[in-house]
Amino acid sequence: MPKAVEQEVSLLSSAKYGLTYLTPNDWTLVADKASRVTFQKGQALVHRGKSSNGVYILLKGTARVQIPSQAVSPEIGPGEICGEMSFVEDAAASANVIAQQDVEAYYVDRAALEKLFELFPHLASRFYRSLAKNLSHRLRELIGVSHPRS
Repeated sequence: MPKAVEQEVSLLSSAKYGLTYLTPNDWTLVADKASRVTFQKGQALVHRGKSSNGVYILLKGTARVQIPSQAVSPEIGPGEICGEMSFVEDAAASANVIAQQDVEAYYVDRAALEKLFELFPHLASRFYRSLAKNLSHRLRELIGVSHPRS
């Protein structure tokens, strides 16, 4: 594995609110199918009302999740994912995600993830378990309930 990818896998594996159940091998498989994308400060990663047809996993920089009904916009950073609700529901995004500074991310489209999940069912299990944990965490933050064991 190239040194740069090894460092990224280490970052992604250690993110507190990332896809925590993925193994380093899982991350290597995902990174191999991902496209590296960049966004300048102020650019949208995810557009509310549009389907992104995949997910973004931040490698560098931060972004704000602009939820229409909320005054405060949560921030996501390296190792965290966005576009996951649209991905899970196969529907339009429910929020805008705007780069707060220059952002580098992996973009993994639906077809690539589904192919990985067919080939490696345990990867799918760990991926969706991680998403469930993240969505639970974000919902608790949104409604102001403390996190168990955090």
